[in-house]
Amino acid sequence: MKPYCFVLMPFGRKPDETGALIDFDAVYHSLIEPAIRDAELDPIRADEELVGGSIHKPMFERLMLCDYAVADLTTANPNVLYELGVRHAVRPWSTTILFRDGTRLPFDLAPLRAIPYRPEALDAARKVLSERLHASRDQHEDSPVYQFLSGLPRPILSHEATDVFRERVEYSRSLKRRLADARALGRERGIVALRSIKAEFATLTDVEIGVLLDLLLSLRAVGAFEDLVRLYHEFPGPLQRNRMAREQLGFALNRLGRSTEAEQVLLEVITEEGPSPETNGLLGRVYKDRWEAAVAAGDTLRGRGFLRKAIDTYLAGFECDWRDYYPGVNAVTLMQLLEPIDPRLPMILPVVRYSAQRHAAKGPGGYWEVATLLELAVLASEPETATSYLEQALPAAEKLGEIFAPRTTARNLALIQRARESRGENVAWIAELVAELEKLAVRLESGAP
Repeated sequence: MKPYCFVLMPFGRKPDETGALIDFDAVYHSLIEPAIRDAELDPIRADEELVGGSIHKPMFERLMLCDYAVADLTTANPNVLYELGVRHAVRPWSTTILFRDGTRLPFDLAPLRAIPYRPEALDAARKVLSERLHASRDQHEDSPVYQFLSGLPRPILSHEATDVFRERVEYSRSLKRRLADARALGRERGIVALRSIKAEFATLTDVEIGVLLDLLLSLRAVGAFEDLVRLYHEFPGPLQRNRMAREQLGFALNRLGRSTEAEQVLLEVITEEGPSPETNGLLGRVYKDRWEAAVAAGDTLRGRGFLRKAIDTYLAGFECDWRDYYPGVNAVTLMQLLEPIDPRLPMILPVVRYSAQRHAAKGPGGYWEVATLLELAVLASEPETATSYLEQALPAAEKLGEIFAPRTTARNLALIQRARESRGENVAWIAELVAELEKLAVRLESGAP
């Protein structure tokens, strides 16, 4: 079996010191992962995106027990720097460093032998990284700790420890593959499969955090919200404080009609950790649902208050980071539903649209990116553009595998449809979009190919 190479790096799109967004996932898939495979090593990437960057037991195991490591120091991410320090303290050799050309490394790290890379020349950097990993097999010391403290004892790791570690890594990989397979089964069979996987855990304490959060998200994907809430309350205490886990709890509680509990959970997150596009977006949905319930009950005045509260909550999330279109598109959609239409709409709609377009320009868009552009095209009254985005959204929704995704978009478009219909506008073209999304949602729920 090939030796493991642990990758220490940020996840997703992160801004550099100039504010420009760097797509670290693209760097991993185009540069780091293929270079590691070229060097005949097996890459392992941290679950940092899932666990919010927290340092946990599997992270320490990987830092200590992986034969090789690659660290991308671009943006001088604090978590990556901490992990690199741990690695240098326990491993005298086989750690390779790289960074995006133009990055200003911290003073203490500037003397380290690192590989610069440029976005337009990733192939060249891939070759250099692969060669450096090959050369690190000679066990030339690259840790400054061991270079400067020559008398420091070299760690001796038992075969038993490394064998157990390898078994855990392979078991976690197997579980994640099974979770992905379960999500593709549709709602009913998917729930059964996920419950079966959960039943295999005698205790959650020994399960890797990334697997637990993957299970949580898988339950969300198939709409098993009761199971999601139960799983959250079985989490170890520290994991229950994880922001993403608490956000998913709030999401599930709201879907179960437990609006007050959902609001409390999400407000606590905002109070303790500050507003964010994701948390505010989920809280905005709580108020949006209350608006719809009040209107359905004939309480129009109370409903209007919830509608304005939803808009303000979504806007607060969008203002946290103008590059995150998710709360922005919800805000502008609801603005059009006010009577009269919110006067801020013409100013904010182009900003949201630009944000979504910039995301889509980075590469093949995922479902939510394309669905956002679809919704914005409807808001801008552009039928042909909306139909074009629908054609992209349908296969993207199938790939995403989240049953509620197309139905959420259909629901938003139906709200716009009803508001415009009440104003005497032609909405037949919007109704056609809604029907196609609903048709896909039914097929995803059944698990049909």
